[in-house]
Amino acid sequence: MKKLGEQIREQRELKGLLLRQVAAKLELDPAILSKIERGERKATKEQVIALAGFFAMDLKELQVQFLSEKILSEYGKEAHFFETLQSIIEQTKEEV
Repeated sequence: MKKLGEQIREQRELKGLLLRQVAAKLELDPAILSKIERGERKATKEQVIALAGFFAMDLKELQVQFLSEKILSEYGKEAHFFETLQSIIEQTKEEV
């Protein structure tokens, strides 16, 4: 699966838009958008929503990718990571 930044860059290029054009429309610093596209900076939740809307992308898909990347970067190397994820899944199943 492509990373969030790669998906954003792909959409921007498909639409023939310059990075500075997209950044201006979304009121973002072009350097920040560039770093998001290159994976050097994580987008915020609000930026993900704005980018999904601007590019008419599936918001749910982008939010899942955003959360996955955020969790992996923060906790992916922790001991018992997979067991923890399994525990979270089981706990949320019980709550539903």
